[in-house]
Amino acid sequence: MDHVLGILKVRVKRGTNLVVRDALSSDPYVTVSQGNLKVKTRVVKKDCNPVWNDELTLSVTDKNLPLLVTVYDKDTFTADDKMGEAEIDIRPYLECIEMCLENLPSPTTIKRIQPGKDNCYAEESSIVWLDGKIVQDMILRLRNVPTGEVELQLEWIDLPGRN
Repeated sequence: MDHVLGILKVRVKRGTNLVVRDALSSDPYVTVSQGNLKVKTRVVKKDCNPVWNDELTLSVTDKNLPLLVTVYDKDTFTADDKMGEAEIDIRPYLECIEMCLENLPSPTTIKRIQPGKDNCYAEESSIVWLDGKIVQDMILRLRNVPTGEVELQLEWIDLPGRN
């Protein structure tokens, strides 16, 4: 197994204005992958504005690999339909983790990331010191579909014995 740098907790909060893939609605779920690791949320039936609030965890072995977030429509008899995807560069977040910040007032914004052509952010995303941990909330615009956004939160979990 590759050297694990730490655990990334990804809270998949909700989807907004997701595309319809079935007759009237969709049964969406989200996968989050990095390299060959993939985790997924539960399916929310018949809802193009689903609320998951699912907490997923990934072992991070390479900070240069982006997270790929993909939304699918669950189908029973055919392959699941893709409802869009987004990519997250986790390096800015991990750079804040590596600062080894402590005892800041809560909340303290450490870094702001603006939406642009080179990322999938729908609006400004802030990396924040909050109650003794560093979190990043974001709303991602899905690519390859006319509409759809997914709201996520990242949180780093250090492995015992790592500094």
